[in-house]
Amino acid sequence: MSKEDINEKMNEFFEYTAKYGQQFPEISSSFMGLMGSVMEDGAITGKQKELIAIGIAVATRCVPCIRAHVQGALGMGATKEEIMEASNVAILMSGGPGMTHTIEVMKALEAFAEEK
Repeated sequence: MSKEDINEKMNEFFEYTAKYGQQFPEISSSFMGLMGSVMEDGAITGKQKELIAIGIAVATRCVPCIRAHVQGALGMGATKEEIMEASNVAILMSGGPGMTHTIEVMKALEAFAEEK
């Protein structure tokens, strides 16, 4: 999948997230508030939380989540090696499905790395 394809999918995801927010503003704002609070620096950094989210996204097979959290981790200064290591932990915990979704991490890294 090309960088353009991944960016197109991300734009589509954000477009529909906004549409969802218009239809269900209370749910959307509550979730976004929760996400904002959870992802703030605390006992562990936001970067570390993004890496954890990548592992969980791979294990739960959430491709939009993979893309969003790879982009977020890169934005917080995570390296390709850190992101792939987090993804590899998911393979340990989820087996073959984790391995196939780690490929999505690699695609997102290729797409977003050029933006830095």
